[in-house]
Amino acid sequence: MKQVERIDTVKQYNQTVGVETLHPLVSVVNFDEMPTYQYFKRYMGIYAIFLKYIKCGDIKYGCQSYDYEDGTLVFISPGQIYGIDSKGKVIKPSGKALVFHPDLIKGTDLGRKIRNYTFFSYEVNEALHLSKKERAIVNDCFAKIAYEIDQNIDKHSKTLIVSNIELLLNYCMRFYDRQFTTRSHANKDILVRFESLLDHYFQSGNCQTFGLPTVAWCADQLHLSSNYFGDLIKKETGNTALDYIQSKVIDAAKVLIFDGNKSISDIAFQLGFKYQQHFTRLFKQKTGRTPIEYRSSNQ
Repeated sequence: MKQVERIDTVKQYNQTVGVETLHPLVSVVNFDEMPTYQYFKRYMGIYAIFLKYIKCGDIKYGCQSYDYEDGTLVFISPGQIYGIDSKGKVIKPSGKALVFHPDLIKGTDLGRKIRNYTFFSYEVNEALHLSKKERAIVNDCFAKIAYEIDQNIDKHSKTLIVSNIELLLNYCMRFYDRQFTTRSHANKDILVRFESLLDHYFQSGNCQTFGLPTVAWCADQLHLSSNYFGDLIKKETGNTALDYIQSKVIDAAKVLIFDGNKSISDIAFQLGFKYQQHFTRLFKQKTGRTPIEYRSSNQ
């Protein structure tokens, strides 16, 4: 079994790819300066954004693999494992990488909201595919960060570097919104499958055995990461995935409430709630009435 290489610092990453370390917490790497490779697997303790210009073998990200296309961005956050498997072919990479240590953004506005950039938790097959104009903007951001790294470190260096990283990430948010929009047909298919998945879950009695369906479970069943799935549902429906699931719960509950032979406790159990009061609270939150009030008003 091939060993997983651990990368905890920017210097370690730079040494791995054979480039000089100009700043201890951040680096922009030009892949054109890298040697050829066939296989590697790394545990990342730092953030990394990879911009690839050419197809370069299967990138391994967790348990998933993906063929890079022209102009693709992939985002890696600390704690993730990634690698490349060229299936025995010698590969000469082309593109760039931005790597930065979490300490770079500690205490900054970006550090406080880095979790808002949910694409750092997307699977590799949910990578961002860039248009030529978008790729030019990304390259410009990389160039500005590289320029600041190349200067002598002064009191302005951190602010300028971090602000340019934040600018890059904000552009990527915009580009992902564009990608969600241009893939609207495929997204609608996912929405239909999500609806069907929930219908089957409630009709099969799984609620009583496994409890309410979670966002993570639904995403896994649809072969998507939780964050990508959540962002897609929000983009398509205007609601969060959790809100969507809860709305389906309430729809199912309304049907059951019309059955006068079922107690509210029985309905709560049938829908996967451990405690009746949790069901009553959610129902009132969504409808403005308790289950009993709803039953009474519809008799």
